[in-house]
Amino acid sequence: MPKIVLIEPRPPNLHIFSQFYSPRLGIFILGTLMRERGWEAEVVIEEWEALDFEALRRADLVGISTITSTAPRAYAIADRLRSLGATVLLGGPHVTFLTDEALEHADFVIRGEGERALAAFADAWEAGRGWDEVPNLSYRLDGAVRHNPMQAHAENLDALPIPDLTLSKAMSRQAEGKVVTPVQTSRGCPFACSFCSVTGMFGRKFRFRSTASVMSELRRYDPRRHFIFFYDDNFTANPEHTKELLRAMIAARLRFQWSAQVRADVTRDTELVRLMKKAGCQVVFIGFESINPQSLKAMKKGQTVAEIARAVKILRRARIRIHGMFVFGFDEDDWRTVRRTVHFAKKARLTSSQFMILTPLPGSDFYSQVCAQQRIHFRDWNLYDAHHVVFEPTRLAPLDLQRAQIYCHRKFYSLAASLRKMINFKWVDIAIAHYARKLNRSWLRNNRTYLTVLSLLRPKRKNQHVIVDYREEANLDPAG
Repeated sequence: MPKIVLIEPRPPNLHIFSQFYSPRLGIFILGTLMRERGWEAEVVIEEWEALDFEALRRADLVGISTITSTAPRAYAIADRLRSLGATVLLGGPHVTFLTDEALEHADFVIRGEGERALAAFADAWEAGRGWDEVPNLSYRLDGAVRHNPMQAHAENLDALPIPDLTLSKAMSRQAEGKVVTPVQTSRGCPFACSFCSVTGMFGRKFRFRSTASVMSELRRYDPRRHFIFFYDDNFTANPEHTKELLRAMIAARLRFQWSAQVRADVTRDTELVRLMKKAGCQVVFIGFESINPQSLKAMKKGQTVAEIARAVKILRRARIRIHGMFVFGFDEDDWRTVRRTVHFAKKARLTSSQFMILTPLPGSDFYSQVCAQQRIHFRDWNLYDAHHVVFEPTRLAPLDLQRAQIYCHRKFYSLAASLRKMINFKWVDIAIAHYARKLNRSWLRNNRTYLTVLSLLRPKRKNQHVIVDYREEANLDPAG
């Protein structure tokens, strides 16, 4: 029986979900698929367990999935495994868009969705024939790089196996408390946000699993032990389809607590919001991105500030907690944008907020733009985690864009704000705020050298200015 081990490299830096980590589903689906066709399959989540290279070298094939920020670690793992004689295959968004770079470290690269490509690869492997008929595959042949044609995205998501999360030994050992359990019901996104690489990876057409398929997966889990996170980029992309699933969950009395990623337009359908709450929705993650109308228009978000405000009002009325995500660094952003954003987040009484830095991810329109304009400062992929400035902004100096993020987190998660929440007995909000302050202090300690380097980058653009009116509040001393 041949063996495949699939690895998710650990993230290089602290992030807001470090303590509540949920693995990506792709490698679990691939591992389940390979097990069903007769291979021994194992999944290793490096953030949960150390890699045993002596054991890994004995696998017939090692697959490594990587996003941009984990690419350096993925390459390091691949280099070591290949030096030990292992055959390494890389996949994921980053290597899909920078395939030639990835082939410097791996024997094979699968671009785009991997299920049908990996199945075809296994067919060729087992038959001992060449790789020319494997879709989405990149490899070297006689010293030349070959990129096989891309196959259309899978239309029937029900045909994909339900991921077996016990393929990870660390995942199966989690027994205490509720385990965050990812479930995916759709793929694709018709929107064209300039900073996002989802459409490049999964296409602009929504594809959905049937309600019966999702319900079959949910019944595998225990509401007392599993907190469901619907993994979709937009769980409510098709309101009628989502309502069908929610009604099925309610009728089956599954009683899960769950969360999902949605857009602000979810509240256009008040029945949908009501069903979400009744079916067990506890919190939604919404990419508000900006309260600067010009930035929203430039990023092609397809939403307005008025729609954002309406969404907050309706979701709070439904008693669904909101994790609002904002991004700074668009060409239209300046210090007024920063101040207005944190003011909005506080006034809206969001449960939690995440203030991120615009990051030029390979595969996004923004990446192509700043590369063409030669605005990239750092090519260290470790820094491409939405918490580090890696490019030259238009209206803010690089260091001030970084300080803007620090400032907003300190304002939103201040001790004064926590005291006000304590009066209203909002213990969950208080715990999140405490965690956020601790995380911010750790980030500052771990990034002293980076901040020093960033301070040496002086403004290069005529309309760029250095912020001076809030530096005392955004003191970079972690003890401040």
